[in-house]
Amino acid sequence: MIHLLSNQITMLVLKFGGTSVGSVENMINVKNIIKGEGKKIVVLSAMSGTTNTLVKISENIKKGEHEIALEGIETLYQKYLVTIDELLYNSELKQEVGNYIDTVFDYLKSCIGEPYSQLLYNTIVSQGELLSTFIFSHYLTQEGLNARLLPALDFMRIDRNGEPDNFYISRNLNRVIDEILPADIYITQGFICLDADGQIANLERGGSDYTATIIGSVINADEVQIWTDIDGFHNNDPRCVENTHAISNLSFDEAAELAYFGAKILHPQTVMPVRKFDIPVRLKNTMQPEAYGTLINSEIHGDGIKAIAAKDTITAIKIKSARMLQAHGFLKKVFEIFEKYETSIDMITTSEIAVSLTIDDDKYLKSITEELEKFAMVTIDSDQSIICLVGHSIIFHEDTHRLFQVLQDVNVRMISYGGSNNNISLLVHTDDKVVTLKKVHSYVFEGAVLV
Repeated sequence: MIHLLSNQITMLVLKFGGTSVGSVENMINVKNIIKGEGKKIVVLSAMSGTTNTLVKISENIKKGEHEIALEGIETLYQKYLVTIDELLYNSELKQEVGNYIDTVFDYLKSCIGEPYSQLLYNTIVSQGELLSTFIFSHYLTQEGLNARLLPALDFMRIDRNGEPDNFYISRNLNRVIDEILPADIYITQGFICLDADGQIANLERGGSDYTATIIGSVINADEVQIWTDIDGFHNNDPRCVENTHAISNLSFDEAAELAYFGAKILHPQTVMPVRKFDIPVRLKNTMQPEAYGTLINSEIHGDGIKAIAAKDTITAIKIKSARMLQAHGFLKKVFEIFEKYETSIDMITTSEIAVSLTIDDDKYLKSITEELEKFAMVTIDSDQSIICLVGHSIIFHEDTHRLFQVLQDVNVRMISYGGSNNNISLLVHTDDKVVTLKKVHSYVFEGAVLV
């Protein structure tokens, strides 16, 4: 039997996103990528579009829109029937997979009319990963690869703080491995997990990346690879700016900043589990596997601004003390309110009598505002975006001043400078986001100078 924590075993963890397994052609590409030498744990997302559909179905059930929910279930069911018909030619395996798909969609139909709960929602949206991994593991068996399905719900759990329960994960991952037949490739689900009470939960959208690095950390993997539909971190958002390019190397700190402040290629928490063990993370393109991608590790490759990212749906809050001077305890009161409502702050600037800050979750904004107004004047600006510039020691770099030329072109609401040596953030109205990304890109990477 294989014990994954043995230092004698070379092990890679490879995660493939929804687009990478979103079609039969792409599944074949993934098979070709993982069929080489060495042992691997492969983490899969749901097929592209599936989770969005399941979320919509759960919303229909919540609203009592039973016919619409049933139509959504049937449409998704037909998609999966077409997929296995094209992917599987082994009649026995096709029958087994078909029976499983029937079971999943019968369950989804049974949810219609059930009392809505968070558990019901979590269970519905978990079906996408369960489907993709069951189908793909059987496809690998058909193709002659020694692959086994490794159910994430048998070992992946978060604690009461929503953090990975590493002791539980390590113990149970090895237990599950020891209980099944040895394999060269283990297929498991990203995103889904159990909570501290043993109920189905998840790591939130994009959480398959996080799953991969959690697994990588507990098995001391040689490398974690995140395979998606773009060849690594780009130096700007390619959806908004032309002529961007992939960054070959980033430090853990740089990658964490970019992921948190809007770079969609990576879940914000991805690098946290592996950085303390110095396990490298490599971002690769499923459609261009020969491309180098981006390697993330503890090494520093050059100073100065390396990349720009943008984070939308930001709310700016200006809080001015009702007392004009020496407002002792003012900041303490402000932060206690945000802590009470478990609302994180992204950017912050302060003066003697006022503080401006931003949040990306306005769920409790009304309650927060009501409490703040008991001792302060509050101004709310919605529809804001954070433009984040990342690189090693950028606040000390001689070329960093170029980015401030953007102040002549765009109304910048806030600037966060100096809180981190690796990050400078600008807050602008979302209507100005694209022009700001383009202007900063031009000044920083193309050396444009205003005349």
